[in-house]
Amino acid sequence: MSSFPRFQRLVLICGLAVCAAPLPASAQTQPTPSASAESGAPALLGKHAALAGQLAQNVYRRPLFLESTDGANAVTGSAYAVLNSPFATVSEAFKSPNRWCEMLILHLNTKYCRASTNESPSTLNMNIGKKTEQELADAFALQFKYQLAANSPDYLAANLRSDKGPLGTKDYRIELQAVPLPGGKTFMHLRYSYGYGVASRLAMQGYLATAGSGKVGFTRVQSGATAGYVDGMRGTVERNTMRYYLAIEAYLASLDKPPAQQLEARLQHWFDATEQYARQLHEVDKESYLTMKRAEYQRQQGS
Repeated sequence: MSSFPRFQRLVLICGLAVCAAPLPASAQTQPTPSASAESGAPALLGKHAALAGQLAQNVYRRPLFLESTDGANAVTGSAYAVLNSPFATVSEAFKSPNRWCEMLILHLNTKYCRASTNESPSTLNMNIGKKTEQELADAFALQFKYQLAANSPDYLAANLRSDKGPLGTKDYRIELQAVPLPGGKTFMHLRYSYGYGVASRLAMQGYLATAGSGKVGFTRVQSGATAGYVDGMRGTVERNTMRYYLAIEAYLASLDKPPAQQLEARLQHWFDATEQYARQLHEVDKESYLTMKRAEYQRQQGS
């Protein structure tokens, strides 16, 4: 990464770390629970019942609830969603490290993802970079440890963990929980978080005050007499949480297509879904995204 000036590399932390979605006013002060605090099918089903109203009617136009927190040394985004896929399909997909890579490559900033299952725990070797085409040598390398924490007929829990990230960031976590719902649907909790030190926080704040200014998340906030969307580090984590959630949705939606058509189906689905939230998520035009991702997928398959 030495060819990238330090300031430009801040953009990659944004892509890695924090970007998600709007909250109703009643939820804006609620802390985001950790996966350990919500472990097990009964607790997740209880959360589904508690969020019934927000899942049925919200600004997302899909059964989705998002929240975020920015603590003293970490940021977190959570997405709770009803998926239009049977639990068996969701469980089969996300208990496989290889399937995780098929989903993660949809994200703009993911340049490469390859699972290694010959060791325990399995690892996902990833490269994170710009929102445009980029050589792997110029992208940040990350290694996530994969853990299948629970795998039963009525509950799935899978975690990705990376202790070290770029420019002083650390403790990256992507955690997924799922339970079956009546009618062949699934309720999911996706939690995305990472930690930082003083230097990395200051660097991120510098980026957000300059090149990243004007970027917002989804949560509606009130500042005096003015209402708007949350910005700063919470806005970043909200945008990314939403992008990962939409990647899960796109991946699952593609599974009813013949294998040769699945990649194109999920690329199209992911981009079109993000454009529904263009104020927060638009970065490139559709043809640029499709061209870049087709090439990155081939690179990922060929290594």
